[in-house]
Amino acid sequence: MFSTRTRRFFSFLPSVVLALMFSVSAFATEVTMETPFGDVQIELFDAEAPATVANFLNYVNSGAYKDSFIHRSVPGFVIQGGGYYLVDGNPAAIETNAPVVNEPGISNTRGTIAMAKQEGNPDSATSQWFFNLADNSDPLDNSNGGFTVFGQVLGNGMDVIDQIADLQVWGFAPPFSELPLIDYPGIGDVTDENLVMIDMTAESDNSFAINPGLNDAWYNPDTDGQGFFIIVFPDIELLFLSWFTYDTERPDDGVTAILGDPGHRWLTAQGNYAGNEAALDITISSGGIFDSGVPVPTQAPDGTMTVTFNGCNSGTVAYDIPSIGRQGVVPIQRVALDNVALCEALNTPAAQ
Repeated sequence: MFSTRTRRFFSFLPSVVLALMFSVSAFATEVTMETPFGDVQIELFDAEAPATVANFLNYVNSGAYKDSFIHRSVPGFVIQGGGYYLVDGNPAAIETNAPVVNEPGISNTRGTIAMAKQEGNPDSATSQWFFNLADNSDPLDNSNGGFTVFGQVLGNGMDVIDQIADLQVWGFAPPFSELPLIDYPGIGDVTDENLVMIDMTAESDNSFAINPGLNDAWYNPDTDGQGFFIIVFPDIELLFLSWFTYDTERPDDGVTAILGDPGHRWLTAQGNYAGNEAALDITISSGGIFDSGVPVPTQAPDGTMTVTFNGCNSGTVAYDIPSIGRQGVVPIQRVALDNVALCEALNTPAAQ
């Protein structure tokens, strides 16, 4: 199962980039991590790292972390998981989704959880994460674009994390060159009783509900040219979204389009909503130019989208577009605050 070899440093750490302009309250997601030493409660930073939290919760809610284990321990630094699980007693890599955008901003202090990522690639985080055992703000806050902190351990949870960190670390073939084990005699197969097996479950106290106060212009703060128009139809519980990008100068015809036409790319999506989440079907529109009637635009159904609102000012858009082989999660926030008061008023219990 695991073959013993010389220990080698195995780096695969986290990332983040966005600092939201607006604060969001009344939304906090907690995740419980079950371990052989007890449960660990983790509070997620939904507002500060929305894309990262959405990405992490996708793995949690899909059951990707079931039967997974802590595969890396560096005493005084981090313990890391989210990369591997057991199948019939053998380790296998967790299937990953598209990388999430880096959202640095919160410091890597003791007790925080952050996303692991590939060296030299700030926007490469997928399923792996780590707990900071000490104040690792230097160097993690500034190296590789900054490592994205997206939550913190609550209560006495660090007592459990410290017990895991105190386990003897064994050197096997990479990526298990820093593997913490429980009561391993040093010979023979490593079993699930030796591994620090974990599972994750999420619980949200989010009371936010989609309402017409969200009708507004939104944008992706990680770009200079991606905007969204959102319209909510409460009578039929339907949400409509248009997502557009633009270039200040039309590129050459040979330029590959990411979405639709190279010069002006846009798509629309609509679907029903419940609570703070809307499930939409995407329509790709291409061929048209905003300032000309030629060529005539065309529309075709293509993929799905999930829009999740953290509150009246921010949210995430998770998309899957098969025709161009692209999927991912991007943060969104309002362009202006005009409708926030209406949104908050409509979100009160009396208005719902």
